[in-house]
Amino acid sequence: MKNYQGIAPEAKIIALRVLDNEGKGTTAKLIEAINWVYTNRTRYNIRVVNLSLGTPAIESYTTDPLCVAVRRLTAAGIVVVAAGNNGKDAAGNKIYGAIHSPGNDPTAITVGATNTFGTDSREDDRIATFSSRGPTRSFKTVGGVKKYDHLIKPDLVAPGNKIVAARSKDNFLARGNPQLELTGEGDSDDYQLIRLSGTSMATPVVAGTVALMLQANPKLTPNMVKMILQYTAQPLAGFNHLEQGAGQLNVEGAIRLAKLVRQDLTVSPALGAPLLTGLILPRHTSTVGGTTFQWSGGITAGFGLLSGTKLITEYQKVYAAGMIISDGVIISDGMIISDGILQSDNVFDASSPMIAGDPQQ
Repeated sequence: MKNYQGIAPEAKIIALRVLDNEGKGTTAKLIEAINWVYTNRTRYNIRVVNLSLGTPAIESYTTDPLCVAVRRLTAAGIVVVAAGNNGKDAAGNKIYGAIHSPGNDPTAITVGATNTFGTDSREDDRIATFSSRGPTRSFKTVGGVKKYDHLIKPDLVAPGNKIVAARSKDNFLARGNPQLELTGEGDSDDYQLIRLSGTSMATPVVAGTVALMLQANPKLTPNMVKMILQYTAQPLAGFNHLEQGAGQLNVEGAIRLAKLVRQDLTVSPALGAPLLTGLILPRHTSTVGGTTFQWSGGITAGFGLLSGTKLITEYQKVYAAGMIISDGVIISDGMIISDGILQSDNVFDASSPMIAGDPQQ
């Protein structure tokens, strides 16, 4: 597939199957796979997990078994990426509050999808109509009253419309939709391609970027990774934070900033310790596909937004593994302070059905 190359072509991939030939499965199977990753993380040096699937987020992320399993991974230093495809109803009307689990968990990197309209330029990029919008509507009941999580999601967006990818042998989607197939290199099943849409396609674009970031700087924690991805993202005009989070993925900026983060920080750096290797701030613009744009310069944090250069120049306590950025206390100078440690060792199984998001054209 010489004409098509993924974001991190040299990355080693471990594929854990949790869905059947029609893209259906159970939460219990997914949690079993996540637990396998946790157990074998050191043996295989697993640093990032792509979860291009989801189930309706009903129970609050604080107790949702799938979210609890995801937080266990992020607490162990593994970056988790999740998604969702419920941005519109049957009539094509825009829907808010349809983020899937585990994308409703604050520690997951939740990825929405953009439509690039097949051009290299980013000037015409828009949020895909199917991409799930926030806020999260998972809830817990206290005294007979529903208490909604209402977190800002997604965290960022990435290209997810008509993306060319490798087609598996005897692919179920290709059999039913031959118009999606592309001609690969020769007649071998090993080199066939398919064009699909969905946040399930956008999510691995971010996962591949994370792999490159960790290659450039293996010392990054999951929260540092999320901060960098959001801080360097490209805000898309005409779309709010519940549609795009911090903005569209900026691979160039994310890797450039990742390289500047110190790799000699202690296990527990002091709040406000210098975060970058030099005193000169990185250029807050990137040029991709002929389009020059300003970085977002901020991050989403639970119910609000944070911005300012102190996010990248000074170490924040919530950058430690096992912390939740949205639990931090926001003060006027843009710093985040929090010393609470997230405990997430209790994992439960569930049997609610889970269906992968249907690709959109």
